Amino acid sequence: MKALKESTTVLVLNCGSSSLKYEVFRMPARESLGKGLVERIGEAGSFLAQSSPKGTIRVEEPMADHGLAMARVAKALIDPKYGIIGDIDEIDAVGHRVVHGGERFSSSVVIDETVLKAIEANIELAPLHNPANLTGIREAMKMLPGKPNVAVFDTAFHQTMPPAAYLYGLPRELYEKYKIRRYGFHGTSHRYVAARACQLMKRAPENTNLITCHLGNGASITAVENGRSVETSMGFTPLEGLVMGTRCGDIDPAILGFLEERGYSSKDLTTLINKKSGLLGLSGISNDLRDIEGAVDLGNKNAIEALDVYAHQVRKYIGAYSAELFKVDGLVFTGGVGQHGVRMRERICHRLENIGIIMDYAKNDSNGSREGIVSTLYSPTTILVIPTNEELQIALDVVTIVFPELAAKAGC
Repeated sequence: MKALKESTTVLVLNCGSSSLKYEVFRMPARESLGKGLVERIGEAGSFLAQSSPKGTIRVEEPMADHGLAMARVAKALIDPKYGIIGDIDEIDAVGHRVVHGGERFSSSVVIDETVLKAIEANIELAPLHNPANLTGIREAMKMLPGKPNVAVFDTAFHQTMPPAAYLYGLPRELYEKYKIRRYGFHGTSHRYVAARACQLMKRAPENTNLITCHLGNGASITAVENGRSVETSMGFTPLEGLVMGTRCGDIDPAILGFLEERGYSSKDLTTLINKKSGLLGLSGISNDLRDIEGAVDLGNKNAIEALDVYAHQVRKYIGAYSAELFKVDGLVFTGGVGQHGVRMRERICHRLENIGIIMDYAKNDSNGSREGIVSTLYSPTTILVIPTNEELQIALDVVTIVFPELAAKAGC
């Protein structure tokens, strides 16, 4: 009888149009062995930066495409002095972040030709992301022939939403013909922090309702009922929902037609609502919360109003999801703003006391960016700060799917 393997090494890849992030985990111990980033692929000034307990590597050299970038990653992984692993064959499996799985995928899957074709078919739903994700998958297959690859979809967690939550009030033929519906994003992050919240609260997911707030430059809120996503703020694209760093979030769609009649082109409008709006557009200062809070301290009116709009929008969604869930056991803050924005968490939770969400403001202040509970002891809803870890969640999915015996033994 073959002995059960005690551990496995998983490479996690997040491939963007001009970037490639990676991290190596020893599983099921959940130990990060090191991570790296390649930026400006196909552009001038491309570089690789890698860090591990052995030290850091920074290499600036031309990388015209993702194939050359992956070759450079492979070299950095086994660097004699600062490498993360000793030999590339030590990697047992690869997990990939894939942005859009459409209606086809409600969970992570081992990648085969059928899955590759399905990801390709969803390019029209995520034209900026799925092509890059596919490139990462194909390059990993070349680098590690025969090793299993797993796709983990941003949209998969939200496939449990009912039609009442995902259908738009548009003619049904648009859904049937073009699959125009709410898909939601940040699913891997929401799933990770929801599971971690249940651990911290010592509750079973099947008996727990949560509202998870992933607040960063991109931001979304999800209602999690008994471990399943039942509503989320992002929609057909990541533009819908909250005011974000540079995205406008919910607006009256007639505004676009109004502006078009006044000379704005389709390209102008796309740039306006995606890259010039949100906190940046409202404040006229920055999309970075820290910069805007600095301006608030100086009495800048636009900065004050920008943060008030941001907090108001988040509060509005929390209220709506509280009504939908009937009872809320936990409210989770994560993402760059959710984890580090102490003052923004306070802004958001102020006035939520009437629905049983009561923050301990002193505890919130002293907790800072650490994982922890920041609600009062008597708050009916527990408020938690939980750093997200999408890379670890991807590695956990890989182990569960590819090495189920190992995952079962370790309790993953």
